[in-house]
Amino acid sequence: LVARHAGEMISEITLAMVAGAGLKTLSKTIHPYPTQAEVIRKAGDAYLRSRLTPTVKKLFAKFLAWRR
Repeated sequence: LVARHAGEMISEITLAMVAGAGLKTLSKTIHPYPTQAEVIRKAGDAYLRSRLTPTVKKLFAKFLAWRR
């Protein structure tokens, strides 16, 4: 890990590696804000967004439109 504030992020990355946790798990973790470690949650969020297929996007859009 090479970053400007790597000391803030290394413990969480190490824990994830030891526990075998992936980006999905890290994304669900509640992080104190604001910290440099917030980038870890954002990476997890980006990963989850990449898994969203066009079909699922349409279903969510219809559901949200119905809820309005």
